[in-house]
Amino acid sequence: MPCTFVPKTANTVPLHVLSEDALNGWSADQTTAVQNWIEANGFTGGLGQSLVISDADGKPGMALVGYGNPKARARGRFHLAGAVTALPEGSYEIASGLPEDAAEAEALGWLLAGYAFDRYRAQSPLRARLVAPEHLDATRIEAIAAGEVLTRNLINTPASDMGPPDLADSALALAKQHGAEIDIIVGEDLLTQNFPMIHAVGRAADRAPRLIDMRWGKSGPKLTLVGKGVCFDTGGLNLKPGASMGLMKKDMGGAAAVLGLAHMIMATGLDLQLRVLIPAVENSVSGNAFRPQDILTSRKGLTVEINNTDAEGRLVLADALAYADEDAPDQIISMATLTGAARVAVGPDLAPYFSDDPAFVSALEAAAAATADPVWRMPFHDPYESMIEPGIADLDNAPKGGFAGCITAALFLRRFVTESPYAHFDIYGWQPVAAPARPKGGAGQATRALHAALMPMLTR
Repeated sequence: MPCTFVPKTANTVPLHVLSEDALNGWSADQTTAVQNWIEANGFTGGLGQSLVISDADGKPGMALVGYGNPKARARGRFHLAGAVTALPEGSYEIASGLPEDAAEAEALGWLLAGYAFDRYRAQSPLRARLVAPEHLDATRIEAIAAGEVLTRNLINTPASDMGPPDLADSALALAKQHGAEIDIIVGEDLLTQNFPMIHAVGRAADRAPRLIDMRWGKSGPKLTLVGKGVCFDTGGLNLKPGASMGLMKKDMGGAAAVLGLAHMIMATGLDLQLRVLIPAVENSVSGNAFRPQDILTSRKGLTVEINNTDAEGRLVLADALAYADEDAPDQIISMATLTGAARVAVGPDLAPYFSDDPAFVSALEAAAAATADPVWRMPFHDPYESMIEPGIADLDNAPKGGFAGCITAALFLRRFVTESPYAHFDIYGWQPVAAPARPKGGAGQATRALHAALMPMLTR
């Protein structure tokens, strides 16, 4: 079922959103029969509660959804989505009670509650559909939902069907949808066009590495998104144990995120010049795999000592970032499922990011709160620069000691951007436990916040 609004019909059911402290006042204006039905069903306005009240013909006359209290709402997001899954089939229109400042996020959450990954098995659709609220930009919300759906579908698809060629095909389809230009550099051409680290990481796989380069827009500020597209990560010769390899189909979550964000940007017609760069590789094991202690020379000319072949994401991103920086855009943003250290630091729900630009931070933080898309700022801590300098080469891809792993990775990436403002997101890209509007599986992170913040960031 697509995550879209439905038109209002004669059978549309009015839905009232009732917090715990608003229930009694609302109920006092209803008939005795309605009051008795609410009491008999134990409806208190708590989060997750829903109740259908029949009309005189026994058909749904109205529906109630609980909105809890401020303390309960602070512990989650997409509160309507947590209740509407229990509503019977039909179309619903929000009639009262939803706070204006939460309306867009809650409407989006309702749409996303209808998401199901059904490529390999039929899934039960959401029965309750939402009529587009009249005071909201429904087209914009649907575009954002579609971008999130794209990200989820890409991450959820296993590597058997989402290798570097498949990821490139997804980018080609997106470019065709929006009239964007796209160029893809494949295999040995990466060497002749000076992307040596992308080639080194991906050369051991049967499916050749590639660099995807998509451009859209002819006016406005220049924005370049760079997404890590490691379609499966075995760890290379530093082979991961089985338990650590179990979720590695999601190691292209950064690529999925930037493609989802790119759809949001293009579908809503933001006035900017967009570029998307995705190094798409598999980190595999074979006789020509790159090795621990190898020293690679990057596109930028910086040399990198390989002390762990499982720290490959920063290598492919480095070449792509250097290429992005040569164009000197107004902003470069990288997104990657890069380090376990970021998960240890903030868990799976927050998207940690790095930026030294106060205007970028201010715009992003405000947008994250408004879009129910939480982020957390981490530091580009300059005193840790020495930790990524091995002595034998310019840079170390896996500093020893285990301290500040997400920070040292971000510092490594920053070395490849010298001409442009730069921000980096070390996302998880996965929902480990089902939550309202977020089923277990692939998840977009920080993309909605970025979409809302981009124009304030880029036109300052």
